Amino acid sequence: MNARLNTGVYRLTLVFIFLAAGYGPANAGGNPVLTGGALIHALQAGGYSIYFRHAQTDWSQSDHIEQAGDWTSCDAARVRQLSDAGRHTARTVGEHIRALRIPVGKVLASPYCRTVETAELMDLGVVETTTDIMNLRVAEYFGGRDAILERARSRLAMPPPPGANIVLIAHGNVARGATDVYPDEAEAAVFRAHGDGGFTFVGRLTPAQWAELAQNQYRAKEDRQKASAPLYRCRGSQE
Repeated sequence: MNARLNTGVYRLTLVFIFLAAGYGPANAGGNPVLTGGALIHALQAGGYSIYFRHAQTDWSQSDHIEQAGDWTSCDAARVRQLSDAGRHTARTVGEHIRALRIPVGKVLASPYCRTVETAELMDLGVVETTTDIMNLRVAEYFGGRDAILERARSRLAMPPPPGANIVLIAHGNVARGATDVYPDEAEAAVFRAHGDGGFTFVGRLTPAQWAELAQNQYRAKEDRQKASAPLYRCRGSQE
C-alpha cells in the first residue's frame, strides 16, 4: 500500500515539474506537449509547422460557392470574410511573432479570401497559396475529402527550411480531419515533422497567449537591461 502511495506521489510530482517547466500532458508520440515559454523557445530555434485557423470571421455571412474559384472572392455577399476584430487579431498576432523573434521560412495559405487576408495581415513573409490545405466544404473540386486530408498531412510532415518554421493559414475542418486538433479561429496548432513522413502535435497558442508571451519577453528584456546598467554614485558637495 505504501509502495503504491509513494509511486503515486512520485508521478504527481513529475507532473507538477513538467507543468512548471512549460510541459503539458504527453502527445500521441509519448512526448510532453509544450506550453508557454518552453513552446516559444522551441519555435525560436525553428523546425516546426505552425498551423493557424484563419482569424475571426463575420458569422452573419455565408459561403455561396457555385463554381470553382468562387472561394477567392472577397465579396461578403458571396463568401464569409474576416470581421474587423479578426483583422485586428491577425495584425497583432503577427506583431507578437516578430517580437518573439520566431523565424518564418515560408507562409502558406488556402486560396480563400479570409485565409489569404489573415496571412497578409500577419505580415510574416511572402504568402503562397496552396489547395493542399483547402476547405473541406469544397473538397469535390479537389479530388474529395480524403485527398485533401492526405495532402494536408503531407504538408505537415514536410520539414521546414533549416533554422526556420513554416506557417500555414487554413481552416478548422482541415486541421480536425488531418490531425485531430480543432483550433478556434485565430488559434495556432504547432507540429513537428518526424522526417519519415509523419508528424507530431507539439502545442497550441491562442491570440491571448501570443500577447502574454510577447509581453513577458519584453519585460524580461527590460529587467536584463536594468540589471546590466552601470551604477553611478551621486557626488556630494564635499568631493
